Parts: sequence; C-alpha cells; structure tokens
Amino acid sequence: MAPGGLFCFSLLAVLIPAPVESCVPQSIQAVVPAELQPGYVVSEVPLSGCHGGGRRLVSADPDFAVRADGTIVTIHLTRVMEEGKSFLVWVWDGAGHRWAINVRLLSTSPEQVPAHVPRRAPYRMPGQKGSNPSVLRRTKRRWSPLPFNIIENDVPPFPKDVELVGSDSTVNYTVYYEISGPGVTLAPMRLFSVDRQTGMVKVWYAVDREQYSKFVFTARVFDILTKKETDRPLDITVLVDDMNDNAPTFSGPLEFSVSEQCRPDTEIGLVTATDLDEKGTLHVKIKYSLLSGIELFSIHPESGMLIAKSSNLDREVQVVHKVVVEIRDMNGAKNGLFNTATATVTLVDINDNPPTFREATYKARIDENQADVLVLRIPVDDKDEKKTKNWNAKFVITEGNENGNFRIDTDPETNEGLLSVIKPLDYEKGKVVKMKVTAQNEAPLAGTSASWVSIPLELSVGDVDEGPEFSPPHLVLLVNENTPNGTLLSTYAALDPETKSSAGMRYYRVSDPGSWINVGENTGELKVANTIDLESPLVTNAMYNITIKAVDKSGKSGNGTVTLLIKDVNDNVPKIDEGELVLCEEPNGGRGSVTIVAVDPDLPPYSTPFNFQLPDGHDGKWRLRSIQNNSAVLEQAADMPRGLYRVPVRVSDLQGQGGVQEVQVRVCRCLGGQCAPQRSSATLGVWGVLAMLLALLLLLLLCILFVFACTTKGEKVYIDDSSGGMLLMSNTEAPGEEVKSAHLLTIPPTCDSADGSLKKGFLDRMGATSPVSQHQTGQQINQHLIGQQMNQNSFYQTSMRDSLSQGQKGFYSSGRYGGATYTDAALLKQSQLSALYTWQTNGLYLDKKLGYFGDEAEERYADDLLTPYGYEGEGSPAGSVGCCSNLGDRDNLDFLDSLGSKFKTLADICLDREEDIP
Repeated sequence: MAPGGLFCFSLLAVLIPAPVESCVPQSIQAVVPAELQPGYVVSEVPLSGCHGGGRRLVSADPDFAVRADGTIVTIHLTRVMEEGKSFLVWVWDGAGHRWAINVRLLSTSPEQVPAHVPRRAPYRMPGQKGSNPSVLRRTKRRWSPLPFNIIENDVPPFPKDVELVGSDSTVNYTVYYEISGPGVTLAPMRLFSVDRQTGMVKVWYAVDREQYSKFVFTARVFDILTKKETDRPLDITVLVDDMNDNAPTFSGPLEFSVSEQCRPDTEIGLVTATDLDEKGTLHVKIKYSLLSGIELFSIHPESGMLIAKSSNLDREVQVVHKVVVEIRDMNGAKNGLFNTATATVTLVDINDNPPTFREATYKARIDENQADVLVLRIPVDDKDEKKTKNWNAKFVITEGNENGNFRIDTDPETNEGLLSVIKPLDYEKGKVVKMKVTAQNEAPLAGTSASWVSIPLELSVGDVDEGPEFSPPHLVLLVNENTPNGTLLSTYAALDPETKSSAGMRYYRVSDPGSWINVGENTGELKVANTIDLESPLVTNAMYNITIKAVDKSGKSGNGTVTLLIKDVNDNVPKIDEGELVLCEEPNGGRGSVTIVAVDPDLPPYSTPFNFQLPDGHDGKWRLRSIQNNSAVLEQAADMPRGLYRVPVRVSDLQGQGGVQEVQVRVCRCLGGQCAPQRSSATLGVWGVLAMLLALLLLLLLCILFVFACTTKGEKVYIDDSSGGMLLMSNTEAPGEEVKSAHLLTIPPTCDSADGSLKKGFLDRMGATSPVSQHQTGQQINQHLIGQQMNQNSFYQTSMRDSLSQGQKGFYSSGRYGGATYTDAALLKQSQLSALYTWQTNGLYLDKKLGYFGDEAEERYADDLLTPYGYEGEGSPAGSVGCCSNLGDRDNLDFLDSLGSKFKTLADICLDREEDIP
C-alpha cells in the first residue's frame, strides 16, 4: 500500500470510533393477558451487562413506561390483539450510546398459558448466571416464528442479529438454511442473510421505514447430505420499527385575514401539518404553538386553529401581523422533532372611522343670477382603506338648501366635496346664505361609537344689475276655446327688481306657435288674436304655452311664461269614417253585421257616449244594436243580394249635437276578413240558354254563306245601259285584280236631271282632278280612266292595273267613304245622285259580283283576310283606313265635313300626287 493511502486509512481509523457492543438484548418476548390493567408488570429489561451510571430507558409506546431498574409497566388500559403487540424500548448508557429493544407481547387467556410459562417472560442473555424462577432459558425456535422486528436507521456496527429461525426437522436431520426474496435476492439486495448452520437472520445495513415498512422473504431448510428440503418453505415477515426521524412539515397556506375590531375567540384560520412517521404513534402526534404574537393571537395545540385573542386589532394601527408558529411531534415533548413557519394575518377594514373636515367652517362668495357654477371644494380626511365604500365620502346639505339652489358632489380622486349653484341666487332676496354640510361614507359606521360630522358654511351673494322680472314667472289663464278675437284675457306686467317699478317697460311676444295672442307693447295686455281651438295639434293636455319678453329702459330683458288652460266647448259633432265597411255573409246563410265607429274630437261631456239611430223613413233593411260608448252594430234586417249599400245613420253626442251620415256597406262573401273575388256562376239562366242558341244559329248561317260563296263561279259584271253607264270608283289604293269591294254608283239616262247640269256637273268635277281634256266626250273619259268599254246596256269591269298602266293614277287618288263618291277637289253627295240609281241595277250588280268573287279567289274571302293596299313609298301619317270606312248612312254624307286630321292628311297627299302627275 502506498504511504499516502496508509496514512489516510490510519486517519480514518482514528476518526471512526470502534463499534460498541450492546449490553441489552435486541428483543424481548412475553405472553400477557388480552387486557392489561394499569400497573401491570409486562417484562423486565436485563441491565446486568450495562456498567456505569447515567442510564436512561424510554418506551416508544405511550401506554407503557420503563422504570429505572428496567421494569416495563402498563400505565393505561391496553388490549393486546391475537396477532400480538410490539413496541420499542430505548436504552442510553452513561457514555451516550443508544440501543433499541423490540418488546413483543403475545396475547392469550390465563387458562391457555402453560404452567411452566410465567406471565412475564423477559429475554435472558446467553450465558447469564442465576436461577430466577421467573426467567426461562432460550430454546430453539420452532418453524413457525412470529414476525421479526428491526429498527429503521439503526446505527452501526453491522451486521446485527435479528432472530433465529428453526425447523422441527432438526431432530431427525442435519440441516442448513437458506432465505430468498425482498431484502435478500430482490431490492433492496443483500439487506438480510442467514447463518446456514444456526438459522440466525442478520441485517447488514440501515433501512428507512418510510421507504420499506415491511419485508416478507422465504426461508427453506435442507438436509446437508441429500440436499433435499426437510420441511415446507416458510414466509418470514420482518417489520421495520419506526423511529422519530421525520420532523412535521406545514401542508396548508399560512396567509389569513380577519376583520379588524373582531371579538375575542374569533377563528381566523387553520394551520395544517403532516408527519411521515408511523401513524398512530407519538412520532406523528403534533402539537401547535406560537412563538410570537401571543398577545393578540393564540392557536389550538391539537387542531392548529388560529384564534384572535384580543379585540384591539386595529387596521389603522397595523394592517398586517406576522406570527411564528411551531409544530412539534411527540405531542410537544422536548425531544420531539419540530419545524417553524411565519403565518400572516391581514386585518380587513371596517368603517370605524367617519370622515373629518380639515376646517371648522367654510366661506365662499358668488354673484346673483349665476347657475351651474362650482363655488367651493371641501376637503375631508378618512383613515379607512382608500377607494372603498368605507373611505368614499358622501356630502349632504342638511340646512340652507330648501329652494334647491345648491348641489354637492364628491370628487372620486381627492374625496373632496364639490359645492355648486344650480339655480341662480337673488341678491334682493338674501345677501348671505347659511348652510350646514354633513360628511358621510357610502358604508354605515361599524365597530365605533363615533357619528357623522357636520360643519357650518356661509355663502355671500354679490349684487348685479338685473333685468325685469314677471310676477308671477309663470301665469296660468283659464280661457274658453273659440273666444272672440279682441277679447282681453289679462295683463301680464314685469317689474324692475332694483326699482320695483314697471315704468318704461316694453313687451314682446317671443313664442306663440299659433299666433293666438296679441301682447300690448306698452301695457302687457293679452288679447285674443286668432281662434283658440282645443283640438289643435299645438295644444297638449288642454294647455297652450306662450313666452313673453319684457325689456326695460337699460335694454335688459326678462322672460315670462303664459299658459292658456283651454276649456272645451261643443264645436264638433261625431263623424263616422267615410271608408267602405265589409259585411261578410254568414256560412250558414244567416244575416251578417258590421260595427260602425264614430269619432268626436271634443272632450267629455261634449263627446261620448254617442247616440246611434236610423232616421225616419229608412227602408227597413237594416237595424242597430249593441250601442256602446262610440260604436254600434249595424246588422241586416232582411235578406239582400251582394253589393254596395249606402245606409243613413243619425249620430249625436252626449249633448244631442250631430246629424245623419251615410255609411257605405259592401255585402259579400269573405275570405280572411276580405271580400273574396267574384266568380261567374256555373248555372245558366234562360237568357244564357237563348244566347247560346243565337250564337249557334249565327254560326250556322255563316257556314251556309261560306259554302255559297265558295261554290259560286265568278262572272263578269254587266250594267244595264239604263243605269247611265257611270263608272264606280274603288277605294283600293294599290293595284290588283282581286280588289273589287267598291260600291257601284250608276246614273240612269232616263232621269231628267241627268241630261242637264247634274251629269255635266259630275263630269266637270271629274275633269277638275283628272289630266283628261275637257273636250273629250263622257265615253272617251271613261275609257281613258279605267280602260273599259261602255255601252248603253251594260259594262264590265277589268283589272285596275290596266288603268294604272294607262296613266290614270290621278283619278284613283280620290277616295270613297260611306256610300258617297268624292274626289280631292270636289265632293258629290249621294243625296244629289239619288235620281241616278235604281234598286234593280244594284241588285243585279251584287248578284254577279258574288259569283265573280267565288270563282276567282274562293279561299281568300272565306278566310276574312285584310284587304291589301298599294305601297306608296312611305308610311301614311293618317294611319290605315279599314273596312269600317264603308259603314255609315248612304243617304247622308254630312260626316265628311267633320273628318279628322288623318283624313285631311290623306286628302292632302292625294292632291299632291295629282299635281305631280304630268
């Protein structure tokens, strides 16, 4: 070994003392009764091996005590269960060495105790001399041992003997022992071992009970020769006896609060602590105590409840109190382990301090006629907690504010009182205002006999030159509505507050919405200017307000208010709504009813209740019932068809004023409270059947006509020469062979009038609008116009396109309407040509015309198509002239004198075209 290592080893050997051999046994076992009375001697600790003085013996179980001579005595009534009871006895010698003895008590009844076993069987050291009959020698343990005990955190030297295990098979075999399990082959490893030959169990190092409170391992016994087990395996239980090696610790909060000025014995809060040592022993029996603050607080030694001891806890003196709390196990014994901590007790404020003023009185000044002005700030002091209801001040004016001139508020930041004037003061009514102000808190006082404090306050009013004042400031006049214009209602005068005179005052109207009142400029007289109407929208609750202004000589002004309290007169009658009322038919065919309502803007007794009556001489179809305040029910007195009815109803007010009014009532079938849409009836009456038959007959006749028209061949039309050979003009503007709807006008040659001026005048008129020469004969004129030959017996009509191709456009620009033949330049009425026509000629013409139409274009006339017209190059501003142009009185052409602008425009176009023809 190196010299340095040898030196260190030598030094370590010197510093570590050599282990001292115990002078007492490690365990003692005794059989005792199940119930131990106080004073019962359990056993005795042998002390003969311990030399020197100063020995001390202590029992870890509070139910037992150990005398100086080693006698273990019961001090409390104790019951020992069947599984037994164990506890430790500590022994200190004079040199300060400590040993632990495990005392194990077995419970049995007296009759079950063998005769040779005494009631107390103390442990005897091996080789101990003496023959005390009460002490037995140690014998080999049986194979069913009781639990063994070891002490936690035991002190060296190690290993230490725990207990012997023995098997009855040793009688027949030479055996050896083995153990396995927790503490041996499992964690904590190699804590225990066993002597293979003797069976002594040993412990090799200290163990913590709070980590391992019990070990259960297995012991086996084997034959040395055969290596076979000679007995069944046995579970060995080793209990770790607790030592007071853990001090108690605080487990709960240590911050508490309590109201100041609380009563004594008020519970503040609970201090809690825990101990990791074995439950139910003195090692965990904690005692609480205070090391400071004992003059104000106390603590319950067992529960840890912190209690107020004094009623002098004043937050204004000290807000937070700190007290030191000690917790000690072993029920507070001096050898108990302990801990200390500081608990904080905060005092909660109560309103035990009223606010106090800094001055004994306050003075201020303000001019008259000022309003909403801050006059004074009043500071106060309060010892209570700031910004709380106990500190927030509330000021009250207890005297001097009978007229409501002042208001006092609190500044939330400074807690000062703010005195303000809200209604102007009058110097003439008082030069000085004396008040009294009281300071309070938002919370009531508590925990004190003090009361709220008040101070006087004096306010001086300054004089100011003021304007006139009306007396009274608000004048109320009772007046009837419809009072005649010019009526004097009253005189409203103002006075100068300085001179108390109204001399030189001028009065003006400031506000009069309806211009109902005139104000005398110099006198202040109030006269009616316009009709005063209670029902006017300017009136509210029968009151109408007027504002009057008075101006003195210096130009200062003052206002006054006049309220007209209008009294109602009966100037309105009840009115029924002029709207249409709906009376719904009853589903079962019964007669319906409707409610009529009347309105009268007058007030009682000139309005409701109304009187509803049907006037004399009514038709008896209606009657009134359920007449109430302003309504009545109008119901049918007889069955009547649907429709609109006008029912006269007389309505009068309570004074009998009123008249007859018409109520419009519509009787109908209703849907959702409204008249349902009318539906045509599905039932046909006699007239409906006749109308259907007539329509069928007309349809049949039309079909026969179409058949006739389709089967008749077209023929050329010939006109008897006796008709005069006149050419009929067509109203068709466009060329075409199918346009043959013109009227046929003939001039009989036998007519006397046709020989002379009439025929000549007709030809003259034709010549006025035609480029044909006047020197041509009538036959030549006709051939020139339409390209047809005329003879005395008949004529036939050819295509109009032939005439247009021959330049006869000027002639056809004239038109025909309503049986009269006319041109643009001249008009020849049918009444002048009546002698030239005969019915026979027209009949012959029509018969041949129908045959011609059916032969040429049977499909077109049956379809009733429109007549085509020639395209003129631009739209006609006069519109289109349809088939209806042919209708009218054939004998009278006076309607041509009143044709509209469209026909005049058409005429102008025709004239223009005639003039354009070369």
